[in-house]
Amino acid sequence: MKNVVVTDPPRADAQDAATLGGFGVATVHEALGRVGYLGPEYRPAWAGARMGGTAVTVVCWPGDNLMIHVAVEQCRPGDVLVVTTNSPSTDGLFGELFATALAHRGVRGVVLASGIRDVSELREMGFPAWSRAVSAQGSVKNTAGAVNVPVVLGGQLVHPGDVVLGDDDGVMVVPRADVPRALTAGQARLDKEAAARAAFQQGELGLDRYGLRERLPEFGIEYVSWADHQRDAG
Repeated sequence: MKNVVVTDPPRADAQDAATLGGFGVATVHEALGRVGYLGPEYRPAWAGARMGGTAVTVVCWPGDNLMIHVAVEQCRPGDVLVVTTNSPSTDGLFGELFATALAHRGVRGVVLASGIRDVSELREMGFPAWSRAVSAQGSVKNTAGAVNVPVVLGGQLVHPGDVVLGDDDGVMVVPRADVPRALTAGQARLDKEAAARAAFQQGELGLDRYGLRERLPEFGIEYVSWADHQRDAG
């Protein structure tokens, strides 16, 4: 890996990123065909956190957060800091002091493939953070890495400037070029869910709304009375 800081990557529109963040991870993930999800191991530091922003990517060495310090300078309002390590690590590379610096620069949150610390302080600040671990294990600042290069988290490729979404359901990435489709498809899914919600509130069943009832025989499902079931079981 080349030790490089890329200073001017193109970014998706910050307002588009915020809009997608409002749609929510599950909605956008489904709307795009169930792609981009980092997996269930990426959890929020505190319940209710939500964000949508443009990625500033960071590669660190395990137990070393030097490059996060370097990356802070590259962040602008509407960004999300996305941090990975070049081999697995759960050390707490990020905490309240970093969050304070990033909040001052208008950063909307952070996602780490390693660990975070100072959870109580992050919650009190309202700074959104997702990680694979919570760990009090500290870090050093000894080894160079890279900023604003493509990284992989949870099996998903994240380029600088891509949109990163996070909420209680986890984290996902939307490639910068796919943002217009995500906005259209996400809004359509929200509208569809709103219509279904209204129907369910009136008593309609999913079996009928989604056309599943007529398909039940295809699955080999049959309805039998309790008495017949007991007789057949005996």
